[in-house]
Amino acid sequence: MNIKQIETYQVKIPLKKPFKTALRTVINAETIYVKVTLEDGTVGYGEAPPTLVITGDSLQSIKYCIEEVFKPILIGQSIKQIHRLLESVHRSIVRNTSAKAAMDMALFDCLAQVANLPLYQFLGGYHDQIETDFTVSVNEPEEMANDAQDYIDQGFSILKVKVGKDEIEQDLKRIQAIREQIGPNATIRLDANQGWSVKEAIYAIQKMEKLGLDIELVEQPVKADDIRGLKEVTTQTKTLIMADESVFSPDDARKVLETRSADLINIKLMKSGGIYHALKINHMAETYGIPCMVGSMIETKLGITAAAHFAASQPNITRYDFDAPLMLKDEGISGGVDYTKKIITLPNTPGLGVHGINKKYIL
Repeated sequence: MNIKQIETYQVKIPLKKPFKTALRTVINAETIYVKVTLEDGTVGYGEAPPTLVITGDSLQSIKYCIEEVFKPILIGQSIKQIHRLLESVHRSIVRNTSAKAAMDMALFDCLAQVANLPLYQFLGGYHDQIETDFTVSVNEPEEMANDAQDYIDQGFSILKVKVGKDEIEQDLKRIQAIREQIGPNATIRLDANQGWSVKEAIYAIQKMEKLGLDIELVEQPVKADDIRGLKEVTTQTKTLIMADESVFSPDDARKVLETRSADLINIKLMKSGGIYHALKINHMAETYGIPCMVGSMIETKLGITAAAHFAASQPNITRYDFDAPLMLKDEGISGGVDYTKKIITLPNTPGLGVHGINKKYIL
């Protein structure tokens, strides 16, 4: 079961509405697909979107890594030695975690097919259905409240609200407007994307607690490298604090876990370099009694399918942020996970369950 061929494709799919955070605005999902073919004809797929402000990866760097760095060391190697293959991938170049993630997905897809199991079952098989939240982009308070109500009307019960842009009082107005609009029953999570200072975060979260806005958690309130500040926010507030950009690698996770600097960790395959290291991060968090979320970048259903297989396989992963494909005007693949509003069902065919690429969006 040796690797015969590795191919890359550049894909571009427009969003229904611009996606805005404290770090960026996105109007198209631009990404690189990778296709791995084994000697027996088995085909595995992976995806790597560029997210310059988070991972530092570009379309050009992802494509180069896969074709010029990973391909030479993987062609002719046995898929049954996946740990050795992935160790080689991770040692071959520093950082470039999105390119590594795409390669990792495709290799796991192939191996699970060889084992004749859906990937989530191959990895542990804890769930076959999960519930995603839906993201409210950062805009003016009234627009965000209207968007939030629209998503509730569509059947979503968990909203992830982007903040961290403009003055802190403007963020408080945004959150108040949303809670007043949607009422007390829906769950609200906040994602500041590193947009607050430590003092702003403590002030804002304590004020929201006093106002009874019932915020489930706040994600990455401070700068990614400010672990001490992250811990201060965690200890000075009652609301759950989640580390996101602070945790790329298992070593990053160790630093957060040993210092008890967050209540939760958001694992993203594009940060960890794929499932191989994501499993390590989750298992480390589990030993510390820290649950995890699995999130995503602006990805198509290919990358989300791989992330959902990983997330559904593990009992310590309790929250899921997989709404990106619902923001796109079309799908980049056939097959993959199935969306019934907020409920995601994992495919029961071997591997990822991806049948092919929509050639309409290949550049």
